[in-house]
Amino acid sequence: MRVLYLYKDYFPVLGGIENHIKMLAEGLRARGVETQVLVTNTTNRTVAECIDDVPVLKTARQINVSSAPVSLPFFPAVRRLEAGVDIAHLHMPYPPGELAHLLLGRSKRLVATYHSDIVRQRVLGALYRPFLWQVLRRADLIAVSNPVYIQDSPFLRRHAARCRVIHFGVDLARFTATAAVKEQAATWRARYAGKALLLFVGRLRHYKGINVLIEAMRAAPDAHALIVGVGPMEAAWRAQAQAVGVTDRVTFLGELNDADVLALYHAADLFVLPSTNRAETLGIVQLEAMACGLPVICTELGTGTSYVNQHGVTGLVVPPHDPAALAAAIRQLAAHPDLRMQLGAAGRRRVEQEFARTVMLDRVLDFYREALERP
Repeated sequence: MRVLYLYKDYFPVLGGIENHIKMLAEGLRARGVETQVLVTNTTNRTVAECIDDVPVLKTARQINVSSAPVSLPFFPAVRRLEAGVDIAHLHMPYPPGELAHLLLGRSKRLVATYHSDIVRQRVLGALYRPFLWQVLRRADLIAVSNPVYIQDSPFLRRHAARCRVIHFGVDLARFTATAAVKEQAATWRARYAGKALLLFVGRLRHYKGINVLIEAMRAAPDAHALIVGVGPMEAAWRAQAQAVGVTDRVTFLGELNDADVLALYHAADLFVLPSTNRAETLGIVQLEAMACGLPVICTELGTGTSYVNQHGVTGLVVPPHDPAALAAAIRQLAAHPDLRMQLGAAGRRRVEQEFARTVMLDRVLDFYREALERP
């Protein structure tokens, strides 16, 4: 079986979708699937690489349109690489990639993982909608991370019969607290002694809700929030933290390597995902935090955030755009270590049972076989 993944970015660009594609490409190649990846480069230069045994073509990027990089060489590359491919696997939304497949794709089968609707960019969303409908109609099968989103998305509802729920997977071994990890975690904790340590990991995009967390920290004096990641909102949110006077309890750490992030997961007391709109469909970082035994505070968006983090079971769920509710949840968990331990243990069990990497790879293989068997 030959599978081509199409998206805008790949490792070493960090992000939930990028990590997910990497896990699929590497994991299925180890199981005998001939996987390859087509994405855009971060520069105006086309590069062919082999990353952990996976062939990756990164085509030269010319411009960015509302976070969607446009690469003209991407289009002929789709035509060339899809020749003889059994399955082209789109990761949506990435409008230029989907348009390239509609115009030039020639794989035997097309499947898509639908990560989220385009929520904020109204002009781009209106221009993209006709292509989106066409891709969803053409796809043999559509993978969705959770059952809630199939009914929540106005685009997926019409195609529910071809949607299949495939949970994102977590490599549990990767999140093991080795002696070295524990030592590094202790170093992090020593820097913020006496405070409950909150952790956020992710791209600093408009919907991540760090502005709400910053406001909440005004009412959580016994906690310290560590923000890991970079993105277009970083400067504005740093300025906000300065303006409201919480720089003593909110620290922006920028982009860190995997070892530091893992140590922080094990150093923290709880994880926070304060996202503010439906662009956040699940939150893979919640799974990573739960794999490390952390309780999670997330927001109720009507998508899959509270499907992963179950209120009162693995963490707490609060309304979006509500600093007071978020602060109350932070104070509750900060003050009760036994509750944190109980919720964190339940989160680890949930990941082991429902979101393990091996389970995901099994389901994706079944997904591909079903697509190939369709008339």
